Amino acid sequence: MYKRLKECELFVLDMDGTLYLGDEVFPGAVDFLRGLETLGKQFLYLTNNSSRAAEDYVNRLRKLGFPCEREQVLTSGMATGLYLQDKYPGARVFLVGTEALRRELTAYGITFSQDDADVVVAGFDTELVYEKLSKAVRFLRRGAAFIAANPDWVCPMPAGEVLPDCGSICALLTAASGKEPFYIGKPNQSIIDLAADLTGVPNERICCVGDRLYTDIAAAQNAGTVSVCVLSGETSREMLDTADLPPDYVFRDVAELHQVLMKA
Repeated sequence: MYKRLKECELFVLDMDGTLYLGDEVFPGAVDFLRGLETLGKQFLYLTNNSSRAAEDYVNRLRKLGFPCEREQVLTSGMATGLYLQDKYPGARVFLVGTEALRRELTAYGITFSQDDADVVVAGFDTELVYEKLSKAVRFLRRGAAFIAANPDWVCPMPAGEVLPDCGSICALLTAASGKEPFYIGKPNQSIIDLAADLTGVPNERICCVGDRLYTDIAAAQNAGTVSVCVLSGETSREMLDTADLPPDYVFRDVAELHQVLMKA
């Protein structure tokens, strides 16, 4: 029943809603990571949250008690930087994003402009002001390309609250400009392919673990990996019942997944 799951060599892990929510670490989440180390499995923290840079996540994960090295973190911001390097070398970029995302993209040699832009890049901008929106719409209407780091509508928060995420910001920009963005993060399979390239593990030996059907699970399915949905975040049993493409495995949380993996 769990043969494909146990044969996986790399576990690509969502964070928000999967390992923790806000500053609340889910029971058994740290033990799950330690268990992967014991089993000799590789793991990679993968987030669609483009409001923070990779270094921010390394520090945050360590503070929460998770084992983490810099090379074990992959963000949608990093994937966006690599995409811009490849597809738009030398382009002038206008950013609708946080200063952390700006730092992330700067590391990939991205050039920013406030006066004109070849590309508008949107992320989960927790520092959003109206001036950014108005400039982005102006550049998009003048022909700038539209790239978005992630398609998430909301970012889950404790006590059932949410924050408007990149997808919601992009919906506003699309309504005002008539332009649809090209999304980089999950469910785009390229970010899973990038994880495979970074670790040397083929897609069929990768397990993607997350709480969202339309990003985490869809990315796994698009990339041909094993998919695990945990019910600790956004997805409910009712949502699973109506899913067009259900995940390969469903667990209550990563603690239950840990128990399965550790059984001989």
